[in-house]
Amino acid sequence: MSISHKRNLTPKEIEILESRGCSAQNWSDVLISSNSFDPYRLKDVEFSGTVILGCLNGSFNRLGGMVRRSVIECVSLHNVTVADNVYIRNVANYIANCDIATGAYIENVDRLVGTLESSFGIGTEVSVLNETGGREVPIYEEMSAQTAYLIAMYRHENKMVQKLVEMVKDRASALIGSRMQIGTNSEIVNCGTVTDVNVGAYAIINGATRLANGTITGSKEDPVKVGRDVIADGFIFASGSRVSDGALVHHCFIGQATALSHLFSAHDSLFFANCNCENGEAAAIFGGPYTVTMHKSSLLIAGIFSFLNAGSGSNQSNHMYKLGPIHQGVVERGSKTTSDSYILWPAKIGAFSLVMGRHVNHPDTSRLPFSYLIENHDGSFLVPGVNLRSVGTIRDAQKWPKRDKRKDSKLLDSINFNLLSPFTVGKMMSGVRLLNDLERTAGITAERFSFQAMIIEARALRKGREYYGLAIDKFMGNSVISRIKDKDISNTSLLQEALCPTCTAGAGEWVDICGLFAPKSEIDDIANEIASGDFVALDQIEARWKNIHALYYDMEWTWVTEHFKEWYGKEIGELELDDIEKIINRWLKSVTTLDNMLHDDARKEYSLKSRTGFGIDSPDETADSDFLNVRGEFENDPFVMMVCEHISQKTALAQKVLKKIK
Repeated sequence: MSISHKRNLTPKEIEILESRGCSAQNWSDVLISSNSFDPYRLKDVEFSGTVILGCLNGSFNRLGGMVRRSVIECVSLHNVTVADNVYIRNVANYIANCDIATGAYIENVDRLVGTLESSFGIGTEVSVLNETGGREVPIYEEMSAQTAYLIAMYRHENKMVQKLVEMVKDRASALIGSRMQIGTNSEIVNCGTVTDVNVGAYAIINGATRLANGTITGSKEDPVKVGRDVIADGFIFASGSRVSDGALVHHCFIGQATALSHLFSAHDSLFFANCNCENGEAAAIFGGPYTVTMHKSSLLIAGIFSFLNAGSGSNQSNHMYKLGPIHQGVVERGSKTTSDSYILWPAKIGAFSLVMGRHVNHPDTSRLPFSYLIENHDGSFLVPGVNLRSVGTIRDAQKWPKRDKRKDSKLLDSINFNLLSPFTVGKMMSGVRLLNDLERTAGITAERFSFQAMIIEARALRKGREYYGLAIDKFMGNSVISRIKDKDISNTSLLQEALCPTCTAGAGEWVDICGLFAPKSEIDDIANEIASGDFVALDQIEARWKNIHALYYDMEWTWVTEHFKEWYGKEIGELELDDIEKIINRWLKSVTTLDNMLHDDARKEYSLKSRTGFGIDSPDETADSDFLNVRGEFENDPFVMMVCEHISQKTALAQKVLKKIK
């Protein structure tokens, strides 16, 4: 903090200060930066080193209507700069090597100390996935999930990783020797020790036990809140994050709008936007956006997750008591683990899958997304594609964007919420080929098929192939309709003009970079550019992610056109108007079929079995009435109404586009 126009205290001001219990090693080292300095606003203050004081003529409106005026009382200040209109009172030990900004409120704190030897959490190495090292991510205050993903998961691009790490380390090194910052209008009350923590503007720390070597990001739009009994060291709390109720944090990045509470403990873990973790434990995890675990008995360890819902008692093992905790797991986006589920790493779970029971044979279901992985007689049974007809899957996809709690104008993570994308649809296309190969190899009369120590029942294989086909039809048709619905396609020439790709990127394999769907080729380009030194600042890399995110639909269409012949039997340049008519009819059939499956799945929640426990004292007479008053009627359920409305809307859209063709 730079404050100009400083002056020494006058003899009269020193006299007043001493009469109010203040003392100084050397009064000449106490400087004033304001013409309106009021020595009567200070009491029982001990000064040492160089201390600069601003004016103290403001006031603070506290909860319950209490108004407190700016004062500095009962505190020792050593090498501290205090800006205008702060409130500092009852610091049991001292405040040292610290710059306190305008409007800060500090009360009932043990100690605030900057050691001049810290980088404030910047550059702290977080040993994700492999607790013994090898995937360390040095954290910084504006790190996105995508950049962290490159550092942790692209170790095969060694030069690129080294460049990224160097950028972060340079940022950390520049902070060594800096004083601790307490930001504008921030609040630190009823706390223990705060050592080497840069507290950003508008941050609220209330009741924390111990904070050390960290950065709390400042944001007026979305301030950070740190609550009771929190212990944290080697951390970064991004804007909008909430860490409270006895949470223990060691070497962690806590992303925007993420909440850790109710005694949750985490070490060497990354949590990106909108994670919500309570009661349980996380060890060496890469928690992508919307990683959720809420139960005391749940442990997430050595895995990469995103859009996860972990059931009570969910557990994984990364230690086989041989070479240490070196094993890791991948759970792709949108998956769920049921109560008491268990996975022995290494393993890889495909996107939007459900894991039930114990699985110790290292399953890899990544080519078969939207599946159930179920324990049966100590074996792992796989039911491909069945989650496409689940109400829970669609409900999750709808609620995630609605539950985006980030309020900061600068969003760090690029998040695509689409359920169907080139990433998931590409997996399903691969899955169809895999299921065909299994059936062809074992024979069409086989009752069971073996795949990577998992069993797929014959009926499940064929139904899964059907579900995948419907979903692919839906995605491809969606893309076609989005491309032509607002354009003139009255003849073949205009149709081809509308269908022509507008982006060169998008072909080939797609990946999910921790919330961001992108062509693998684009990620490889970024890696090469970083390795070549084309990026000189981390901000440039973050801007590149935003650009890829903005181009998603253009690149998606490029991918769709590449796969047209594989799915429809014709290249995009060969399509006539009657081909479009067939595609739209096929799309509408897939949409209505899947929606009707969802409708039937939702109806199960209103079955007689679901009424068990209603009408508690007279179930035979009052169960139906009790159920109706609590749950309502099936037809009026919001999700059921949404499904019915969705069918109507898509039917109308199909008719509109078909009318244009005709």
